[in-house]
Amino acid sequence: MAKTIIKIKDLVKTFEGGRVRALDGVNLEVPEGEFISIMGPSGSGKSTLLNMIGALDRPTEGEVIVDDVDLSKVKNLNEFRARKVGFVFQLHNLIPTLTALENVEIPMFELGLSKRKRVERAKRLLELVGLGERLDYIPTKLSGGERQRVAIARALANNPKIILADEPTGNLDSASSDEILYLLLDLNQRGQTIVLVTHDEEMAEHASVVYRLKDGKIIET
Repeated sequence: MAKTIIKIKDLVKTFEGGRVRALDGVNLEVPEGEFISIMGPSGSGKSTLLNMIGALDRPTEGEVIVDDVDLSKVKNLNEFRARKVGFVFQLHNLIPTLTALENVEIPMFELGLSKRKRVERAKRLLELVGLGERLDYIPTKLSGGERQRVAIARALANNPKIILADEPTGNLDSASSDEILYLLLDLNQRGQTIVLVTHDEEMAEHASVVYRLKDGKIIET
């Protein structure tokens, strides 16, 4: 039986002094190596939930446990994120003046790796996502799908336990969206835990489990 890599218990997140309840008693367990998708209308709490899992914000109430670590007890969330979580967003957020290789190197500075080790790992990851011939290209010389593949390679830079993908195909055409989906599925086949937030029903259905949020609650699975 797979280890539980994410455990969320009675999670509540409020904003504006409690007037806005973005998450309202969410309970969720994700086994290691699972590919889950989270769907729901705008404002349902999808991105807020992803931020909680990724230690980008702290809960108002409840527990978030990632890889056996209770995030409420973590003093340095930046270090935790650098070592445990890789993020892929709708906007690739690549630095436009840096090459694909240099963009993938950036998260590795947190771990203090030597230049040689950073370059070696960045090359391997770009080869993994099919961009071994694009190492020295800056983002403007890459297609939308290629830029998002660089973003996925960057998310993998520190060998994270979990990839959190927030609408990673939202700005892509259908062909590029398929490329990213197949890449995520391939990574999952290699054992990577993936949590995907998407509006795309067809994309979501490729996950092993689909969770649907409404008004900050999981309404069906």
